[in-house]
Amino acid sequence: MTTPTVSLLGLGRMGEPIARRLLTSLRTLTVWNRTPNKCGPLGRAGAHVAPTPSAAAAPITLTVLTDLADVKQILRGPDGLLSGWATAGIDRPVLVVHGTVSPVGVAQLAKQLARSNIDLVDAPLSGGVDGAESGNLSVMVGGTQDAVDRAWPILTQVGSTVRHLGPSGAGQTGKACNQVVVAATVTAIAEALVLADQTGIDRSQLLELFSGGLADSQVLQQKKDRWLAGDFHGGGSSVNQLKDLRFATEAAAAHGADLPLTSTLRHVFEQAVADGDGDLDHAGVELCIARHLADHY
Repeated sequence: MTTPTVSLLGLGRMGEPIARRLLTSLRTLTVWNRTPNKCGPLGRAGAHVAPTPSAAAAPITLTVLTDLADVKQILRGPDGLLSGWATAGIDRPVLVVHGTVSPVGVAQLAKQLARSNIDLVDAPLSGGVDGAESGNLSVMVGGTQDAVDRAWPILTQVGSTVRHLGPSGAGQTGKACNQVVVAATVTAIAEALVLADQTGIDRSQLLELFSGGLADSQVLQQKKDRWLAGDFHGGGSSVNQLKDLRFATEAAAAHGADLPLTSTLRHVFEQAVADGDGDLDHAGVELCIARHLADHY
């Protein structure tokens, strides 16, 4: 199979390491970023740096952007992807949305783009920056079979575990399910540590016991040092965790489902953000729980 021409737009914490790995494996890649100086290292490594999204339009175009509004913004106007695909005469390009966005919203956008012969594949990621750097990401994929088949050779370069879950929006719904589990695990460990502190149990010993039993998890292993040091700066933020939980409740509502635990978790993270902890790593939800010991979420 001939490797398709590929571009990646959005060189943030996840996008930049993904682009570096793709450039190494594909040996050719076009990149664009809203802040041009972020493209410098990749340009020096051999990537083609596009001055506009239009110039980055490719048969397989990956976006690693924060939300759906950002994706829509780079589609429009004379410098947008729509103009670029038309000018280049690219037939049925595939737009891959790697950011975590609304399952309902991305399915609606897929329908709109299909009327212009553009296929959208939603492919959110799990595994964090470490996974992006190593290639050990889980990629949850939604879209038509034809579109997914065309994007598949690139998706399997992005992540090590790639699964096509269903039609447009299914990838984002899968990510929302993933984030419910992550939020629940983070909050459960944080709440257990608050209880341990209140009763005089050494949290370092408690976390060692968790690690050796059924309470062990990737969340525990990745966040353990933060809980021991009390340092919650950087990392996956509580405000993003809240965004993901809102997407989960939105998807559930669209299907007439009620998610009681997700609703409780959403309330806890709403309180954490309201307290001013939104930019801290989501393991810092411990601070909110300790702060509101007498409250009922």
